[in-house]
Amino acid sequence: MAPPRPEPVQVVKQRRDAALNALVHGVPYIRFLGVQFDRRGDELTAIMPFAEKLIGNPLLPALHGGATAAFLEVTAIIGLSWSTLWEEIEKGALDAETLVGGNLPRLPKTIDFTVDYLRSGLPRDAYARAQINRSGRRYASVHVEAWQDNRGRPFAQATGHFLMPRRDD
Repeated sequence: MAPPRPEPVQVVKQRRDAALNALVHGVPYIRFLGVQFDRRGDELTAIMPFAEKLIGNPLLPALHGGATAAFLEVTAIIGLSWSTLWEEIEKGALDAETLVGGNLPRLPKTIDFTVDYLRSGLPRDAYARAQINRSGRRYASVHVEAWQDNRGRPFAQATGHFLMPRRDD
């Protein structure tokens, strides 16, 4: 008996993108900030397109510290959630169509989140990536860096600790 044929690449990409979009669009504050995610394989880059509503100090002008912190925290939570969902989708334990239908999993809850403002955020698009330092059944630690023009020159970074949602096995 021949092994089953693998799915076409385009079908796999569409399923992954649909699951990520459902996860991101399920949180109203992410939509308010305008944060988007670019997925390349299992790696996510968050993008916060510039908008006037994000300016905190119009004299400089500079991004508001709260908008910057929210951008970093959103990046950490979605990155952490996606890492878990990615594995479940790839194993076939979770159907992406379930997510698109609105049956979203619970997101990790923030225990603490420490932001380091390294320089002023300029009035332009911002990018961020999360690196998961530790992710277990109950607890996770994530580091996030945000940059604008040069990835080697971040304007903010953060470290967060999160309580992972219960998984019903």
